[in-house]
Amino acid sequence: MRRAERLHALSEMLRRTGARGVSAERLAREFEVSVRTVKRDLDALESSGAPVWSRPGPGGGYGLSAGASLPPVSLSPAQAVALMAAVSAAPEAPYADLATAGIRKIVDVLDPKTRERADELAARVWVNTAASSSRTIRSALEEAMSEQRVVRIRYTAGDGSTTVRDVEPVLFASTSGQWYLVGWCRMRDAIRWFMVSRIERATVTKAVCAGHTIDEVGEPPANAKPVHGGRV
Repeated sequence: MRRAERLHALSEMLRRTGARGVSAERLAREFEVSVRTVKRDLDALESSGAPVWSRPGPGGGYGLSAGASLPPVSLSPAQAVALMAAVSAAPEAPYADLATAGIRKIVDVLDPKTRERADELAARVWVNTAASSSRTIRSALEEAMSEQRVVRIRYTAGDGSTTVRDVEPVLFASTSGQWYLVGWCRMRDAIRWFMVSRIERATVTKAVCAGHTIDEVGEPPANAKPVHGGRV
């Protein structure tokens, strides 16, 4: 593991451990380096502006101050391309446009050599995706979800029937290659799944959602997980 990658992983591990902290010995075992190397890395993080704290004695260790943000960290070319590929392959995903802009910001602040290598590697990854649904519709659904406001949709079901419904958004779900808006349908007084590609129009209303939760949707399949599924 290159040092830049190790520093990033180290800062992430310190963030995850929270107030309990972690010992230098454990960090050394985790990254397969010496305790001396770990302490040099911790000094480097602190010098770069990371809010690293240390607590001596039994039960002590290192951590990051609560509520503090991390300084910019470097990505490897492969990590940068992995992010670009994931977003490019899923243009229908909620907030995909924001993700693309965010990744571009990250790539733009990489050191020139790393950015050049990332661009070269990115040229070796091709993505062919289907035509995207209306950006206007997706923006309305994203806004309704973020602001927890009722969204009025014109929806054509699989049998060809078209209805206009007020929906309280609960979650977005992807299954079998399709994205769904899952929410409380005020017309049916029940949780319903709406395939995004069948939504012909969407308008965010001023009505605030009543507070329906994901628990009302039911248990997700065993192979399903939230997008932060890798978080500790």
